[in-house]
Amino acid sequence: MQNITADQVAQTLDYPSLIEALKEAFRGNITVPMRHHHDMEQPGGRRESTLLLMPAWESGKAVGVKLVTVSPENGEKNLPAIQGIYILFDGETGTPKALIEAKTLTARRTAAASALAASYLARSNSEKLTMVGTGVLAPSLIHAHAAIRPIKQVTIWGRDYDKAVALALEITASGVPAQATENLEAAVKSADIISCATLSQQPLIKGTWLQSGQHLDLVGAYRPDMREADDDAIRSSSIFVDTRAGATKEGGDIVIPISTGVLDINEIKADLFDLARGQHPGRSNELEITLFKSVGHALEDLAAAQLVDQRTNNKKPHE
Repeated sequence: MQNITADQVAQTLDYPSLIEALKEAFRGNITVPMRHHHDMEQPGGRRESTLLLMPAWESGKAVGVKLVTVSPENGEKNLPAIQGIYILFDGETGTPKALIEAKTLTARRTAAASALAASYLARSNSEKLTMVGTGVLAPSLIHAHAAIRPIKQVTIWGRDYDKAVALALEITASGVPAQATENLEAAVKSADIISCATLSQQPLIKGTWLQSGQHLDLVGAYRPDMREADDDAIRSSSIFVDTRAGATKEGGDIVIPISTGVLDINEIKADLFDLARGQHPGRSNELEITLFKSVGHALEDLAAAQLVDQRTNNKKPHE
């Protein structure tokens, strides 16, 4: 059994290949049971942590399960909020094939899923990206969006301005011009794509800030009591999700508006299955405001893990 490190994951999962692998997975026949979600109390009044178990399998080909912990206060200890491992098995024999570092796998597949959605939902000429959040997902989301749209300018906002500055320097050094800002409203109004990856429990993005033709990508706020965009953002946007089953139960950006009557569940236009399979065209015109809510899906992990395993074994993807 291979033990695949974070560096190997980063080296093997380039975004164009991973986005294509996710598209094929959403078109395919992968079985994904509802994931196990367990909230765990923490002593001393700290915010509770979460344990996630996410299984998936493709009959006769591969079986995988991701075990992840989410600890919202890890930033105070200079640790990532999301940590975990991925175990990949042979689909025919059940033999363990690989133990994969899951933090990097998760960041890359999450960013690739947002980019896959944006390939259908963001205007093809989108050049300005605003990144809301400075955590582990932020650089991945920036590079993934830049892989499918001609991003020429990135503006980064975070609660800690110094972290936003540091990330902007990192992104600029990688070849994508970036700058930090303390003015979230102005950054949102000037963007073509707004990508959010925070642990906010209160909305950060106001619908009154959104402009015609924008695409809003909501990746954080992974629990039903958390959200990154307000009701006005929901009302003014065409709503898309990664999966209907997950987004309508787990992400507060969808769960709360449904519970209060702001959003009818039937108003969700499509999920990634519909988009990848051509059952919905995505963006309908240049003036439409599109909103994509991602809560994560084990299908994405399995597709990413298979690609990592194939490439670390010097095999061609999808052979």
